[in-house]
Amino acid sequence: MLLAKIAVRSAAEPDIFHLSLSKLSGSASPTHLLVLPLPFSIPFFSGLFRFCLRLGDLGGSLVRYLRVLDNIKVPTGSLSMMMRGRDGSQKKHLLPSLCVAFLFFVFLFLYYGSYLSNRGHHANNALEYGSKISRSIGWISENNAELGKSEDQIFAQNDEEEISIPKSFPVCDDRHSELIPCLDRNFIYQSRLKLDLSLMEHYERHCPQSERRFNCLIPPPSEYKVPIKWPRSRDEVWKANIPHTHLAHEKSDQNWMVVKGEKIAFPGGGTHFHYGADKYIAHLANMLNFKNNIINNEGRIRTVLDVGCGVASFGGYLLSSDILTMSLAPNDVHENQIQFALERGIPAYLGVLGTKRLPYPSRSFEFAHCSRCRIDWLQRDGILLLELDRVLRPGGYFFYSSPEAYAQDEEDLRIWRQMSALVSRMCWKIAAKKNQTVIWVKPLSNDCYLKRKPGILPPLCRSDDDPDAVWGVSMEACITPYTEQIERDGGSGLSPWPSRLTTPPPRLSDFGVSREMFEKDMNLENDPSDLGFDDTHSQETWRRRVESYWGLLGTHIQTNSLRNVMDMKANMGSFAAALKDEPVWVMNVVPEDGPNTLKIIYDRGLIGTMHDWCEAFSTYPRTYDLLHAWAIFSDIEKKGCSAQDLLLEMDRILRPTGFVIVRDRQPIIRFIQKHLTAMHWEQVAAADAEPNLDSGEAAEKVLVIQKKLWLIDDDESAKDETA
Repeated sequence: MLLAKIAVRSAAEPDIFHLSLSKLSGSASPTHLLVLPLPFSIPFFSGLFRFCLRLGDLGGSLVRYLRVLDNIKVPTGSLSMMMRGRDGSQKKHLLPSLCVAFLFFVFLFLYYGSYLSNRGHHANNALEYGSKISRSIGWISENNAELGKSEDQIFAQNDEEEISIPKSFPVCDDRHSELIPCLDRNFIYQSRLKLDLSLMEHYERHCPQSERRFNCLIPPPSEYKVPIKWPRSRDEVWKANIPHTHLAHEKSDQNWMVVKGEKIAFPGGGTHFHYGADKYIAHLANMLNFKNNIINNEGRIRTVLDVGCGVASFGGYLLSSDILTMSLAPNDVHENQIQFALERGIPAYLGVLGTKRLPYPSRSFEFAHCSRCRIDWLQRDGILLLELDRVLRPGGYFFYSSPEAYAQDEEDLRIWRQMSALVSRMCWKIAAKKNQTVIWVKPLSNDCYLKRKPGILPPLCRSDDDPDAVWGVSMEACITPYTEQIERDGGSGLSPWPSRLTTPPPRLSDFGVSREMFEKDMNLENDPSDLGFDDTHSQETWRRRVESYWGLLGTHIQTNSLRNVMDMKANMGSFAAALKDEPVWVMNVVPEDGPNTLKIIYDRGLIGTMHDWCEAFSTYPRTYDLLHAWAIFSDIEKKGCSAQDLLLEMDRILRPTGFVIVRDRQPIIRFIQKHLTAMHWEQVAAADAEPNLDSGEAAEKVLVIQKKLWLIDDDESAKDETA
């Protein structure tokens, strides 16, 4: 039984009164506070109750009146008894009792409605949602006029409103220690999204609305340890950091991974290369007659896509050949395979060949690889194979190791015949076929496409189809023809690695940038927007900036402290280029609403992806050692997104003891500094971004932050472990 306790609020807020509900037995402290507006005041409810008491009389009069008008006969059941007479107290009070019961249910409805709406205001609730906090600090406005404010106005406003800065964030339940918000199966089930499982839509991105986001810090596993450093991490990781051994047992005969005490070891095997990825890679190079069986073909092969990558041993062993591999796999039954890859320090990304284009521009990879990747390449008129064709460079290869390439049973032979017919219509040719592997090569020009018979499938893509538009764009079952420039160059026109990094790529002309502009050592006083995007891209400029960053990091880092690095707004990849000689790899992220410079990044021999920072990134928690955030907070504010959501997302993907380098305006730097305690972050250093320039409010500042290692103690609160 519940006891309603009504307390009128103070005169300072006369328009609201509180209704608290507490159990009659046990503690008398209210379990929840119900806040109602003025119309629902005490006189209002007492008047409504008196109205219920008179309903018996009114009901009888009303029924008699209706009988006269419509000659209606009321049944002799409980309703007619209730309305008809006043000769018995039980009959007389039945309708008022029902009315009171109705009021009681109204109270319950208001109580639970208020409870749900106020959940986000309780700091001890580990599953708070972020929209109310976002609105309270001015990020989400119900007034359209607010959207016109500059980020400086918003952050200056927060300087005066200390109440909007939380002292702490709640900690998520440990069940969410591996939460990927936009790839969360629980969210898909709860939202009852109508997805076609046969098309892998359930492995594609489905992001929660702002009001359904988890507004809490993702806890590490209880026995979490600072990751093993590269290059040792390629071969072993701490089991406590990814406490999943399913793959070790399921793939025990294929040498994917082996549990050894407190560690998980990676012998380098795979489904199709039990005896090691290194031997398999040499075999592929031998099939193509590459010099000395070295797969990079003297620098001509630099960027690779591995679909269905497993734990990414293939990509891990290609690194020694100066090849960067985008290892791609969904969050499927092979649980945590991408998480293992990133824990090892190998480039990897959660994604799937489903219905949407991969987040990579056209002509990005020298070859694609599928080793027993279990993909039906024939479905939907070969649309998945055509997606590979889109991202392959002219003359690019598709390495296919699968039973269809060699098995002689009826089903495999049928698939092989149909695949051979499909790739022939796509103008691919067999470059080599040996043992269990076939290698197809893509044409260098449009000649073959133009010689095909009219009406043959797959067709060429429409002239208005942009092959580089990838964010949320559906795949098309068509062939992307080459541009006139590709035809003139007779291929991609790219230099071999490593000169590719600093040689102006042909696609610079898409942005109106000449070779001279690319090579020029731009003065820092120049406005980078003159190029159409924010990047002072010269190698020398970014070399100086990286030296400055490393100077600010000081003794906090050693030679091997960093491995997985993300540039959250990469522009043309110059930050990553300046790190070429460091033992790191960089995920270059290009915002989806800006200039599509991702194709320049790939043409420079680097890798990256498209992303919208108003949403969560497609990676597991605790996967990056360093985040470089240049003007990201300024950008998302202009879109009306939440800075606190972004801080929580950065914390999610950052490893404990990892670093953040924020480069932004002074008001934004101050805003972030006020959140450091709540985030369990620690300021390492702060400085002017360019000391020789104006140091006013509009000038950029640099803030270097380190994430502390904290674990959940017995009372479920966060306890810092960092010394």
